[in-house]
Amino acid sequence: MKAQGTNFDSEFNLQANGKTLSLKKPVVMGILNLTPDSFYDDGTLLTEKDLLAKAEKHIKDGATILDMGAVSTKPSAVEVSEEEELIRLLPALKLLRETYPNIFISVDTYRSQVAIAVANEGADIINDISGGIFDANMFKTVGKLKLPYVMMHTQGTPQTMQQNPQYKNVVTDVFGFFTGQIQAAQQSGIEQFILDVGFGFGKTLEHNYELLAQLKKIETLGFPILAGVSRKSMINKVIGTKPENALNGTTVVNTLALLNGANILRVHDVKEAMQAIKLVNCYHSV
Repeated sequence: MKAQGTNFDSEFNLQANGKTLSLKKPVVMGILNLTPDSFYDDGTLLTEKDLLAKAEKHIKDGATILDMGAVSTKPSAVEVSEEEELIRLLPALKLLRETYPNIFISVDTYRSQVAIAVANEGADIINDISGGIFDANMFKTVGKLKLPYVMMHTQGTPQTMQQNPQYKNVVTDVFGFFTGQIQAAQQSGIEQFILDVGFGFGKTLEHNYELLAQLKKIETLGFPILAGVSRKSMINKVIGTKPENALNGTTVVNTLALLNGANILRVHDVKEAMQAIKLVNCYHSV
């Protein structure tokens, strides 16, 4: 299905900086946290050596996208200034771009000025947890940059999002959010969208699993879907794990996401996500 008003074809080819990535089959986005306070791997990639080693492992294990973030967005996270975000991001991005010129690099930011800065250093995708809500200039900025845009849904801010989130109907509300925001973003010139329902961002446990079960409704919007469930509380609360031992649960939920239409898995553990994709592909081929 070709998404109306976009240049996506039926294979959802992402295009950026002279590169093309087909999402005809699901792919993996490997997480690179540049923060000292991530909910899972805080402070482990603060040297060039560690960053390159992690990126190399992600790529070797099968990642076709690297996703860099320099601001923690876990519940109740401390807010980081734009200046500090750029200090963390730009040297790391420059290093990765020089080392891996052909890999797609996504940058996780909700600030338009940061989006401009990282685009100038070769970023290929802007991954916005706010879906254009936190910065009124984000849509027109990405529209001018002509880069793929990950539009995520969140309710509230990282500081407030888990304080009693409520919806009339979470699936209908998130669908409506995307419908309105996509239209506004298209009017600002954005053509390539990836939709992320925002598991864990202003949602209860029940909200998360309702969205997981009905991802195919989001799929009807005609854009690729990103699922980011890796080691999150929606897994740990059900099976009594902590982030550090939630890999098996993550694989199970990633598999459910794939069966319900996810095109991109955003994960800490690329090898296991690739295994899930291969098994689901085999299942679908029978």
